[in-house]
Amino acid sequence: MIYITGDTHADFTRFGRSYLTAAAGDYVIVCGDFGGVVWDASKQSRYWLKWLSDKPFTTLFVDGNHENYDLLNSYPVTEWNGGKVHFITDHIIHLMRGQVFDIDDIRFFTMGGASSHDIDAGILEPDDPDFRQKRKRLDRQTALYRVNHVSWWREELPSDEEMVEGLRNLNRCGYKVDVILTHCAPNEIHDIYSRGGYRHDLLTDYLEMIKNKCDFKYWFFGHYHANEAIGRKFVLLYDKILCLQEYMEM
Repeated sequence: MIYITGDTHADFTRFGRSYLTAAAGDYVIVCGDFGGVVWDASKQSRYWLKWLSDKPFTTLFVDGNHENYDLLNSYPVTEWNGGKVHFITDHIIHLMRGQVFDIDDIRFFTMGGASSHDIDAGILEPDDPDFRQKRKRLDRQTALYRVNHVSWWREELPSDEEMVEGLRNLNRCGYKVDVILTHCAPNEIHDIYSRGGYRHDLLTDYLEMIKNKCDFKYWFFGHYHANEAIGRKFVLLYDKILCLQEYMEM
């Protein structure tokens, strides 16, 4: 079986036995903002890495806008089930951007990434001579900011090469897949959920093009911290876990 959920942000308690009955051979997919396991070398990260690796199921994830891309991209790229991945461990796998995978006879297209919306006060550079003073001032103001290569990475949005590769892989399968997995949503869905409150960007534009060109059954995404079906095909997930096979039979 394949289970799908939204952002974990380093909190994997929903994968405990009391909430999730996934067994050996099953997959649990996280729609971005995985965090925790691939964030730093802290004791907490090491704990969750072992905790998840010891589970009987395999955890798969697309990346979001809150990932340590320096660390994530340090893993070697390999191929798995038709697409490119990073193996974090044998049971934790990053599904890279612009890939098509065949998993349990279901064809997936993956495109992680999203724009951060919690950076109104900007991005601080840690090598700025005035870094400490700026950070103290912003902290006093409870301002929303991030630190480059510490809590924010420009790789949160895909490169031109990743987007071109996505189109090339979709073209190879005739732009027909069963499920699309992303972190953010295409423009139309983005606008419906936010009521126009979020700006479009190169990724939401790209996903809108994919939406219009692709023949797909369902599109699952995270990012917006809610659980909601939007129309017939689009499913926003946060802390809810659903069984894909059961959902597709409804």
